[in-house]
Amino acid sequence: MALADTLIQAIGWQTQGRLDDAVKGFNDVLAQDPNSPHALYSLGLIAMNAGDLPLALQWCERGVKATPQFAPLRYLHGAVLQAMGQKDAALASYDAALEIQPDYQEVLLNSGAMLRTMFRHKEALERFNKILTFNPNHTGALANCGIMLTEFKQSEPAIAMFERLLKINPDYDYALGLLFFERMHICDWTDFDKLKDQITQEVRAGKRSCKSLAFMSASDQASDHLIAAKTFASGYCPKKPISLWNGERYRHSKIRLAYVSPDLREHPVGHLMAGIFEHHDKSRFETIAISIGIDDGSRLRARMLKAFDKFIDVRDMTSEQIARMMRDMEIDIAIDLGGFTSDTRTDIFAYRAVPVQVNYLGYPGTMGTDYYDYIIADRHIIPPEHQKYYTEKVAYLPDTYLPTDNSVKISERTPTRAECGLPETGFVFCSFSHDYKISPPVFDVWMRLLAQVPGSVLWLMSRGELAQRNLRKEAQARGVDPARLIFAGRVPLVEDHLARYRQADLFLDTHPYNAHTTAADALMAGLPVVTYVGNSFPSRVAGSLLDAISMPELVAESLEEYERKALLVAKDPVFKKTCREKLVKNKVHSSLFDTQMSLRDLESTLISMWRRQNLGAHGDELF
Repeated sequence: MALADTLIQAIGWQTQGRLDDAVKGFNDVLAQDPNSPHALYSLGLIAMNAGDLPLALQWCERGVKATPQFAPLRYLHGAVLQAMGQKDAALASYDAALEIQPDYQEVLLNSGAMLRTMFRHKEALERFNKILTFNPNHTGALANCGIMLTEFKQSEPAIAMFERLLKINPDYDYALGLLFFERMHICDWTDFDKLKDQITQEVRAGKRSCKSLAFMSASDQASDHLIAAKTFASGYCPKKPISLWNGERYRHSKIRLAYVSPDLREHPVGHLMAGIFEHHDKSRFETIAISIGIDDGSRLRARMLKAFDKFIDVRDMTSEQIARMMRDMEIDIAIDLGGFTSDTRTDIFAYRAVPVQVNYLGYPGTMGTDYYDYIIADRHIIPPEHQKYYTEKVAYLPDTYLPTDNSVKISERTPTRAECGLPETGFVFCSFSHDYKISPPVFDVWMRLLAQVPGSVLWLMSRGELAQRNLRKEAQARGVDPARLIFAGRVPLVEDHLARYRQADLFLDTHPYNAHTTAADALMAGLPVVTYVGNSFPSRVAGSLLDAISMPELVAESLEEYERKALLVAKDPVFKKTCREKLVKNKVHSSLFDTQMSLRDLESTLISMWRRQNLGAHGDELF
């Protein structure tokens, strides 16, 4: 058979999945032409897809040496190096492919995605944009461009990208949710009800319509959140075919406890957990930080570096390498503090490297997989009747699931109203939640409150001018003077930020995605919070905090009741005074602001998990 025919036949077998025949055919080609780029490329690709990266690398290196101007081999070489965690070398191979073929769209897309994981966002965006100069309708480039633009806080061009993407392919994975969520980030409520209903219907149908985190700002149903999480996890982080831990029992003098997080820095999770990290019982626990995020050089990061027995920065490692490292370290319990949030690496847990794997704090919902053993919550967050909506077993803490750091001392000096941009008199409603948590039905209530309380203002913490402009426009549309919306700026120190809360009269919670850290901050500063409790984890957090501090009178079961309670605080000076005095009194005895008590509860729960795994302990006291 002629060489060309042998090659064509081998390619046909490869396409049909007859890989043994294809490998034999490509080797027959190489026997006649040792430098055949197509045969070397195909053998490298087959080895890579089979998971044999060293063999794939051998084929690629042989091919690159033999035919250095064959761009596909440079591309495959880069992909193999990337899979092996050698990102700098992979980038060099990708760049070599682009020198040969500048419009090589697959190379631009893959290298752009890798640059994003290297936190080189500007370069990543440039590569995605370059694809669009060659192919303006490239859906992968449009999606990635839009996502990168959201990270640069360029919402308007990001939204335009997502709208264009949906016109080209209305069924593109998660495109509808990306559009909805970015509009929420700037309080652009165009087609809010229509999009929310469409997304909900598609999620229930199992479509990849909206990522699970974004869906939390659209839905109040734990049953729907479970479907969204399962759908997302099945594509994003399916269980690996191998399990690195296979039932081995370790015999350690201490429980080896690893926290895996991208947020061991200036971040809400960092603030909540700092005191916990610092005060773990080192006679019982050996604590290990697996840091997958940036080092921001903050004072909070400095605290983290000192708090752990081991602090390991693993940004440059692949998820499999991290998982294997954790297996080699014989970690007993691994806690994922990120879940499906930004810059997380859920697939680390998909390798099942640790006997006990736990979902906690950073992501307010189920992971929708079978490789997380537990989710840590409380009975308010996840009532027993809601357990069926979680793929994890529910490990209940006795009070609230959310820890706080009581080492933070609020600044003694309270900034004046003028310094805060507030009027000298009048009731101050406050909501310092993220813009994407503000939903039109809740904003309707807020505007009715302003209308019913003369001289009152709404104090918000909007992150950008676009959101501020849109919120003012929405206020105007509801007959409220936009000037009654006051926007707080950022301050460098958390102690000074907390002191500002003293100038507010009532914190208004958001729904269906509650304030979490910000609600705890308000209560810590002595500011009452009124919340509307829903039917999902993120819509029950503020209610959990108020339950822990014994203030159920501020917890509403409907929007109407939420409005009535807020109005009562605003119009009844006696009730307002009673709430404030009760909050100050209850703070003294509540576990919500007792870091040591929260830690003891958490450690007791972790020890119970360890015992169940290692000693075969039974019982239902946690579940």
